[in-house]
Amino acid sequence: MEYATRLAAYAPAQSVAEVDAEVARLREAAHRNHNAEVYKFCYSAIDLTTLSCNDSAQSVTAFARKAADFNAHFPALPNVASICVYPSFVETVGLAVGSGLRITSVGGGFPASQTFLEVKALEVAMAVENGADEVDIVLNVGRMLTGEWNEAANEVEVIRTELDSDIVLKVIIESGALRTPELIRTASLLSMLAGADFVKTSTGKIDVAATPEAAVVMCRAIADYYKATGRRVGFKAAGGVRTAEDAALYYTIVEEILGPEWLTVDLFRIGASSAANNILTAIEGHEVKYY
Repeated sequence: MEYATRLAAYAPAQSVAEVDAEVARLREAAHRNHNAEVYKFCYSAIDLTTLSCNDSAQSVTAFARKAADFNAHFPALPNVASICVYPSFVETVGLAVGSGLRITSVGGGFPASQTFLEVKALEVAMAVENGADEVDIVLNVGRMLTGEWNEAANEVEVIRTELDSDIVLKVIIESGALRTPELIRTASLLSMLAGADFVKTSTGKIDVAATPEAAVVMCRAIADYYKATGRRVGFKAAGGVRTAEDAALYYTIVEEILGPEWLTVDLFRIGASSAANNILTAIEGHEVKYY
């Protein structure tokens, strides 16, 4: 069955006005989650990320070792969920941290997804062969904008079918490029129907990254997909998540729309770099510049 046909079984997206109203309500609700316990969980859900053109074996090694040594400095706090790097640095991270932390690799022509499907699949396979536990790929935004939904979903399906079931596949929909609730919802549903274990907001490489509006639409899609299939898919906010309060807002969106069952690191992630220090500062009550 074609993906476009399978999409027809799902209700349309909320209107912009409905999304705005829900975000306003959730911003108010998030105040209850401005506390150390929520911040600790949010810290534990971070995919600690370095995706810079300046990355080198030396800089990534130092970055990874800081993460590996975290509990020696903060023994009362949980460590991050994973370290996220470009594919060529997966082995570098593995050598630096051993088996103590999960490794996430971006892949599939990140961040633009504008290359041959064979190249995307090979890059993902090489990242996994080098030790990646999780892979973040980008849904083909160009195809989404031109209505080539089957083709966009098929790319995800090909990559998913070539991965072992224990490899976590996160699909970035680049919500800032899709913009409308309808396209964001469609991209989220297509990704899940094609086998994504997570849907993720953004690469962080374009002007508009994660927004609470996109998160609401995506989490509504996750809830509807779960109702239809019984399969839980995770949500990852990435790009533009900078403060502890930002993290708490996304926590609240997941809590309110998907429920407490999703508030585990298996189903909720935050892609972050600068946010790690800011969340630690909020937990500790004084400025922390660990990373």
